[in-house]
Amino acid sequence: MTLTYDQALDFLFPRTTTIKFGLGTTRALLARLGHPQDLVPCIHIGGTNGKGSVSTLIAAALSAAGWRVGLYTSPHLVSFRERIRVDGVPISEAAVAMWTQRLMPLIEDRQATFFEITTAIAFADFAARGAEIVVVEVGLGGRLDSTNVVRPLVSAVTRIEMDHMKYLGDTLEDIAREKAGIAKPGAPFVIGESRPELVAILRHAATRAVRGHDREAVPDLRTVPPEAEWTGALRLEGAHQRRNAAVAEGVLRALPEPYRPAPEAIEAGFAGARIAGRLDRRGRWLFDVAHNPDGVRALVRALRELDPPRPLHALVSILGDKEWPEMLVLLDQVVDRGILTRAPSAAGRGWNLEWLGRWLRDPARPPARASWALVPDFENAMDAVERGAGTMLVTGSFHTVGDVMRALDIEVCAES
Repeated sequence: MTLTYDQALDFLFPRTTTIKFGLGTTRALLARLGHPQDLVPCIHIGGTNGKGSVSTLIAAALSAAGWRVGLYTSPHLVSFRERIRVDGVPISEAAVAMWTQRLMPLIEDRQATFFEITTAIAFADFAARGAEIVVVEVGLGGRLDSTNVVRPLVSAVTRIEMDHMKYLGDTLEDIAREKAGIAKPGAPFVIGESRPELVAILRHAATRAVRGHDREAVPDLRTVPPEAEWTGALRLEGAHQRRNAAVAEGVLRALPEPYRPAPEAIEAGFAGARIAGRLDRRGRWLFDVAHNPDGVRALVRALRELDPPRPLHALVSILGDKEWPEMLVLLDQVVDRGILTRAPSAAGRGWNLEWLGRWLRDPARPPARASWALVPDFENAMDAVERGAGTMLVTGSFHTVGDVMRALDIEVCAES
């Protein structure tokens, strides 16, 4: 019996509840597919915030230079297929079903996770569709992330912030050490972090990672100057994207010939690059996947610069393991009204609405500038945020942005 696309997703998605660190299962899946990760040159991008934007900018510049470019990012917003693209075109439904069916016995035998399987499928699809170079975004952490099976041309870490502490450690220093684990011998390691103390930790941890593969290797460590920002044309909005573009430029300039694009290609790629869900305007709707305090701080700065039409209403749903009180206090600085709800796709990981209600009623919480309301039903929350709004901001998580985009039938990427 031939597996359908919907059946493949029904098989894959229950495996999202498991996070497993280590590369053994991913390597086994890739071996079953003929080691496709070894067939296509790769750029490997990690970091807490900015890695999706940096990956997209790099892919856009390489495409402008004439290469056939694969891009692997996570999570998706509306469709699973967004995660795996070649020249902007997502993986086909037939390919998802085929690769899943081919791997099913081994998946069940190894109890493979969603991300391990998806990573293997991505490399198989890139090879099958003739990608000439691939940009791979780290999923979680770095050292033990499934994507760390690659031998990249260049690897990079963007910015380090507090996130996923349950898995990566309780300090910025611990998180930085995990992120730097993607450094490899023979490949420049580009550091986008600007704080000197974290740059030092990243350099030390990257050196250890490189010498863990080859004790005689000389690490090639390159730090993007802390003041560097892209000054050319840039479609992505927000001052933080100019820093992301400077990091992307640093990665592109670290590439060996013939992959290093000319300045004109970098400029053209950056001027045209768009990434869904990052200060993404769609009529009166404005989408941003800020999902931790640092991301919300960048969003707040951008909203002050952009000054969208008022009143600015926000539809917010945040995962329960995030620092949501701090995030809401930050958002309160710039919005006029906030509607708090729970995104349907995050039902298993969403914030506790009872705790949230108590927090809203707590007289000891920081005084609010905006008016806030808890609307548990998602459809009702979408209706509520529109009433009287000049702009409707959707933020708090990828789930939140994706669920609203899906409800509004918004296309994220080309289908053919």
